Amino acid sequence: MRKFNNVFQKASGAMLLAFCFSFNLQAQQVVSLSGANSPQDDMNPVWIGDNTLLFTRAFHPDNIGGVTDPGDIWMTKKSEAGEWQEAVHRADLSTDGYDFSLGLEDLLTLLVYHTGGERFGVYQYSKFGKDWNFLRQVSMPGLEELAGQVSGRVGSAGKVIFLSAKGKDSMGNEDIYVSEKLGPVEWSKPVNIGSGVNTIGQEMSPYYNNKSGELYFSSNMHEGASGKDIFIAKRLGDGWNKWSKPMIWQQVSSPGSEVSVTFINEGEVVWTSTQNSDGFADLLTFETLVPLEIPDAIITKDPDPVAAIEKQTKAKTVSIVPIYPSSAVGFPEVKVTEQEIEQEENPISWFVVDAKNKTLVPFSISWKVGETTVSKNASDSLMLSELTGSQLKEVKINAEGYFPKTVLISQIKTDEPTVVLMTKAESGSMILLENVSFKRGTAELEGEDTKATLTELAGFLLENPAMKLRIHGHTDSAGDPGLNKALSLDRASSVRDFLIEQGVPFESLRISGWGGTRPTASNSTEVGRSKNRRVELEVER
Repeated sequence: MRKFNNVFQKASGAMLLAFCFSFNLQAQQVVSLSGANSPQDDMNPVWIGDNTLLFTRAFHPDNIGGVTDPGDIWMTKKSEAGEWQEAVHRADLSTDGYDFSLGLEDLLTLLVYHTGGERFGVYQYSKFGKDWNFLRQVSMPGLEELAGQVSGRVGSAGKVIFLSAKGKDSMGNEDIYVSEKLGPVEWSKPVNIGSGVNTIGQEMSPYYNNKSGELYFSSNMHEGASGKDIFIAKRLGDGWNKWSKPMIWQQVSSPGSEVSVTFINEGEVVWTSTQNSDGFADLLTFETLVPLEIPDAIITKDPDPVAAIEKQTKAKTVSIVPIYPSSAVGFPEVKVTEQEIEQEENPISWFVVDAKNKTLVPFSISWKVGETTVSKNASDSLMLSELTGSQLKEVKINAEGYFPKTVLISQIKTDEPTVVLMTKAESGSMILLENVSFKRGTAELEGEDTKATLTELAGFLLENPAMKLRIHGHTDSAGDPGLNKALSLDRASSVRDFLIEQGVPFESLRISGWGGTRPTASNSTEVGRSKNRRVELEVER
């Protein structure tokens, strides 16, 4: 086991603890970054020097997009005494969409990934004093093709960017890709780094140590993974597609999900875990500096590509055996076999919370089989196989006083709680009306899913007769602004007319049309434009 010697000393962590727990190695105390954490999702830590840690915080009321904002950039600083200061919101680095810092391209240039407002992609920010000023977007062909839970980090002194995402050539879910710098604002198309690291599971949140050639990443599929854990692989050769066999970093592993890591110096590390956070990630570190124990195997052992990589699932064992080539270079031809096994399946674990204050919400679950509605209480044991065996696409989470929430079967997790954010049906609340479509360029409702969604909404409103809603129509920014505004108003009117036909009183519904003036995503891509063509509901004050 290779150890880094500590070169710094830290004041006692007794006053810093928000919570603490022990891992199995020498009872090392792991603590929350006191002022940095919140009841929300705190993730993707990036150390940028000057005692400063940037990270992404999701669903916080102070985010630009409010409690539905999937992530703004926040900042915490470490004092000379070793105390982490209360986190502050960096609105200058954030949008109303998903934002995360990739790290420093050079001492004065920060790269940030955005999917909000008019910004979609990677952008440069220039440091001016204590502030970051927007500079420009960088060019990275193929970035818009990457989907899933995108995360990443700058590496090799600003010469490469590692990204994790689901692409057309992914081996399963999220894979790790690399893009190389070609010019001041030009980067190459992200390339999959190959089967030496990527599997049919999830590989996420890469961090590359340029000095050691070690790639730190999260995986739920490599040997030894329990949920998601941090693994380490060493770069072999000059390319980006040959790696040593990934080894689990036991020192920071827990029964929770570890998804991201950053180094403050050679002897100090910060990572994220859901170990004690009810499904949301927290930023963690060691209470006092301890030697970082990096597995020696990543230095001395090349991968054995002929050995099968096996992963136990709830219902079967999946074996992947490379046939050719006999190395981790490129994409080997593989033989995949699945063997059914008898193994006890664990019930689905739910974490249903109020989206505004993050308190637990009593709930029930329902779904339809033909014309029959099946209902389950929160205390009932429900297996994922029960849902997939019924060929269902979705279930509905119901809670008294809250708008029902649809959850796709594909979104339900088996190795950790499935988090569901519920919007309370109170004055000022805003929700997206999902699964509602219109015929292209018209206000005519289209599809059985649209009618089913609006019929369920009508039932909810009839059960809550005192509620008054405003229906907001939106379009993308393409075309004539005047025509877009008229179309958005007509679409809101079509939704209102359908609800009235179902018995909802006319006086309970008001409408507004905003055209393309309130985007939630970039209008420069079709994916972003489709998100902007939407209908929202607001509970009237």
